[in-house]
Parts: sequence; C-alpha cells; structure tokens
Amino acid sequence: ITSHGVGVVVRSDNAQVKLGSHVYGSIPHQEYNIFKDLESTGLIVIENEVGLPWSVYVGAAGMPGKTAYFAWKEYSKAKKGEVAFVTAGGAKLDGLKVIASAGSDEKVAFMKSIGADVAFNYKTTSTAEVLEKEGPIDVYWDNVGGETLDAALVAANTNARFIECGMISGDVVVNLKCLTILTNLLSVGYNTGGQPIKNLMLVVGKSITLQGFIVGRLESKYAKEFYATIPEKLKSGELKYTEEITEGLDKVGEVILRVQKGENTAKAVIKVADQ
Repeated sequence: ITSHGVGVVVRSDNAQVKLGSHVYGSIPHQEYNIFKDLESTGLIVIENEVGLPWSVYVGAAGMPGKTAYFAWKEYSKAKKGEVAFVTAGGAKLDGLKVIASAGSDEKVAFMKSIGADVAFNYKTTSTAEVLEKEGPIDVYWDNVGGETLDAALVAANTNARFIECGMISGDVVVNLKCLTILTNLLSVGYNTGGQPIKNLMLVVGKSITLQGFIVGRLESKYAKEFYATIPEKLKSGELKYTEEITEGLDKVGEVILRVQKGENTAKAVIKVADQ
C-alpha cells in the first residue's frame, strides 16, 4: 500500500538531497524505502520554513490541500457575493456565501467554526431542502455524486460551475483482512455501484460547466504558488485544519477502514516515527 507521505533522509548518494532532508510524495507504508532519485519517483524536498508539524504536509499542506487550492484557482471563477456548496474553507476567503455538508454533527460543528455560513448533517437533513432555501448555488465542489449531485443540479444558478473532485456515493464493501481487495477499491475511486444521475439535462438548460480534474495535472502550474502561500496561512491560523494521528504501521488497515466507513473526524495520518 502506498500513499502520500513525508519521509526523512537517513542516507543519500544524491547531491540534490542532503542527509536529514524531508521528502514528500507517494511512499510505501514501510519504515524504510530506497528511491533512485527525485525525478522518476515524483518526490520533492519540503523545506518547511514556517515550522509546521510534518504531519500537516500529508494533509492541508500536502495533496489534499493542493487538490482544493489548485482546482479552486483553476475552475471556480468565484466572484464575491456568489454562493458555493462546498466542503473546503477556501471559498470563504473569496467572499462567497458557503453552504457545507458533512456526515456527522462533530464535522458540522467544525465547519461552522471555520466560517461556513450554513452547515448541515446530510444524514439527518435533506440536502435538497437546504439548497432550495439557501441557494441558488454558483459553485459546487463535488466529492459525492449521486443524490447530492442531483440536488445541486436542481439548485444551480444559470452558468454555475461544478468542480468534480470525486463521486464516493455507492455501496463500499471492504474486508480488513484482505488488503489486496482494499487497495484495488482505493485505486479505482474507493466506490462501487455508483448511483445514476437523474437531472443531468439541467447542465444544458442552465448552461452549467461540469469540470472533472486530476490534481497532478495542475501541479506544474500551481505548486510553487501553493507552497509560497498555504503553509504560512496554516501557521498563522488564517486557514484551519484538523488531524487524526495514529501511531504505528500496524494500524494502517484499521485507519483506512475508518476512513471508508466515514468514522474519521479529521485528516487521517499514520505516524511512523518522530522525526
């Protein structure tokens, strides 16, 4: 199993990478790894000039943060005063009214604490009713698909922009003892049996832009700007983040299962060592 992680260099024969440097990229879940070079492996050296905990570079200052930052900059075309249905706090910084949903009251409380204008638990509250009351929406950040996407299409304003980050809706069946199957599920989008969309014709009628993306394809355009901007905002508290840190590689399977079942309350991080 591999995932994005931060590692410390304990030996280097590469002049580009000094002993004690921290590298970031896709790293196998094991205590020690050997990499030929940076270029062929996609690894980068993290300077961490603002002094964030290294774990943050797995989450808000890493790939998940890049996903939100890159795609929002590239596709949202956000204007002050518009309405966004989104799970990312960046919309608030652009002066939008933010509607946010989550699957637990604890997560809803966190979203309210970071400035969401409207936050609700989609398991206990009708998404369609909330959007009908608080919309129409101009920007929708979609991680879900299914019924939520259908509701957003109905509530969309003319010329709305939909940023398609993922579509997790559907029945997920995982077996903690069978990590091979679990890995396969993750690699194809961690969902099976996706739900059909009923209101797709509204894309035509409302002139909606439906934009899918892969974060790595925007890396060359926005990575430098991201690292020059986001770590400092996280350090100062202008952007908020939470983490759920678990110690030990032996806990990887349990942590992945918690994420798949929606039981995690923050960014799930496996801590392998103290450095």
